Amino acid sequence: MSGWQTLFYKEVLRFWKVSFQTVAAPVLTAVLYLLIFGHVLQGRVTVFGDVSYTAFLVPGLVMMSLLQNAFANSSSSLVQSKIMGSLVFVLLTPLSHWGWFFAFVGASIVRGLAVGLGVYVITLFFAPPHFASLPWVLMFAVLGAGLMGTLGLLAGLWADKFDQMAAFQNFVIVPMTFLSGVFYSIQSLPPFWQKVSHLNPFFYMIDGFRYGFFGQSDTSPWLSLGIVAVAWLLVSALAVQLLRTGYKIRN
Repeated sequence: MSGWQTLFYKEVLRFWKVSFQTVAAPVLTAVLYLLIFGHVLQGRVTVFGDVSYTAFLVPGLVMMSLLQNAFANSSSSLVQSKIMGSLVFVLLTPLSHWGWFFAFVGASIVRGLAVGLGVYVITLFFAPPHFASLPWVLMFAVLGAGLMGTLGLLAGLWADKFDQMAAFQNFVIVPMTFLSGVFYSIQSLPPFWQKVSHLNPFFYMIDGFRYGFFGQSDTSPWLSLGIVAVAWLLVSALAVQLLRTGYKIRN
């Protein structure tokens, strides 16, 4: 294996060795959300025409779980390596900054997709499958996981301890995912809050992903695709630059 592939393999093994915690637990959490919200709000919330509320929830929960776990994979790996002192062994290798980037973000995409697929398979027991356009589903799944894996890489580079990492996740990532239309259509919000929702980049990831299931969305899927792709390019450029300069890992 080349260097980056070896590090990628190591990062995948790292979360897969504890898959009961890193994959099964998020799947269970998503199913509990589906059971509670689907049971309480079914028939009381209007979404896309004849689409049931439970079916509407499924892609939102799949994407939410995918995004949160892609972020958690790269961020927790870097912070844990810093605290345990094992990061030095990676620094001793002749890996380029691109090798680090592809390995950490690639492993985050794998974990995000694994959790998302697990959530979707379990939800098949509660709602019939809908696929208006599988390519849209796959594009937003990969782009979303890649964007969040890169954000996790940035957060992991910045944080020096788990407290900082937890604060970033609890006060930034979790609120933005919950307020991105996972549990509701933003068309049901007052005009002011609809405009606020359009400032949330997480909304475009979930709305575009949902379009692949139902062929309907709150905004143009092409607009969502463009915003998510540009956002990933921008954060990737920043992450690669920080890795190249050794920000908080060589100094």
